[in-house]
Amino acid sequence: MGKKRVFLIVMDSVGVGELPDAADYGDEGSNTVKAAATSGFLDMPVMKSLGFFNIKGIDDMYDDIPLAPKYAVSRLAERSKGKDTTTGHWEISGIVSEKPMPVFSSGFPQDFIDEYSKRCGRGILCNKAYSGTAVIADYGREHVETGSLIVYTSADSVFQIAAHEDVIPVEQLYEYCRIAREMLQGDLGVGRVIARPFDGEWPYKRTSHRHDFSLVPPKDTMLDVLSGNGFDVLSVGKIIDIFAQKGITEHVRTENNEQGIERTLEYMDRDFEGLVFTNLVDFDMVYGHRNDAEGYAKALSYFDSRLPEILGKLRDDDILMITADHGCDPVTPSTDHSREYIPLVVYGKKLKTGVNLGTRSSFADIGATILDYFGQKITIAGESFLKEILNGEIL
Repeated sequence: MGKKRVFLIVMDSVGVGELPDAADYGDEGSNTVKAAATSGFLDMPVMKSLGFFNIKGIDDMYDDIPLAPKYAVSRLAERSKGKDTTTGHWEISGIVSEKPMPVFSSGFPQDFIDEYSKRCGRGILCNKAYSGTAVIADYGREHVETGSLIVYTSADSVFQIAAHEDVIPVEQLYEYCRIAREMLQGDLGVGRVIARPFDGEWPYKRTSHRHDFSLVPPKDTMLDVLSGNGFDVLSVGKIIDIFAQKGITEHVRTENNEQGIERTLEYMDRDFEGLVFTNLVDFDMVYGHRNDAEGYAKALSYFDSRLPEILGKLRDDDILMITADHGCDPVTPSTDHSREYIPLVVYGKKLKTGVNLGTRSSFADIGATILDYFGQKITIAGESFLKEILNGEIL
């Protein structure tokens, strides 16, 4: 038997329908995949052949869906309280957040803002919930004139700092983020501090130098278990930031989905034993938050067009898992994340076919199954479904 490898790809925000408590989050009726399809540009024949559209919530989108998926599929509910990137990825990896991360939709407390301004030596603009593109159009000129930082948030647990790259160099902006991350703990402990650099002339354009500074996971995740037991944990995209580098043995950052796919393919050519954990960010960052259903559908279709390359590089004992971390319905009035089930497609040359795992109770089942595959004791939240998809000849 060869070395075991798992490739876990998170299609950031590709939800498949509202969770039972979606109304509590203002997300009743959300279904990100169906919303993208309303544009008429959704074309995912490879994912369809794998069984993606057999997943409950999107299984009524086409008339020609077989009764059973070709490979293993499921949809998973979020046990954690929240709908943000950090909470979703942490739960996938085995941490269930019983308490939601704090949000500050009316802005951060003034005493915090005053102290933060003092530590940075700069004024503060905005301090409101705002669209990322609108905030630089509305406050960008004043920022350029004064050098004050544009601070804003959203319905998610984030503290975002926007600055023009000609006014505040990117590395300096990152340092301001580190100061905020150090200060934002306890009751102010938002999930992420995000650098949002922009450039050009008004109304300005955000650059690809975004950088996330997350809380350190409060417990060990599947990443810690794997790396602590000698397995490689290779991260692609913002995974390194979401987990504050904890449990990761090697990483590469990316600027878009294309780079995320390319870096994943490069890792597939490597001889290693362990996990490649990839986040494809464009679905969420570029299209979901901008209510661009057409762009979202085209991004899904592009990912589908690259899947044959990924499938073609899988070795006999490899497992591919394709999932998401929350929703971001592009046709609702809100531009924020939506509280949705996430999809799961599992493929491996030696796995069972035609397995529909139905609806599972936690994202953490993904992490538990990965640990189970590598023969590790499951010390995280979640229940393994490995026996339900395994032919029995791999372990």
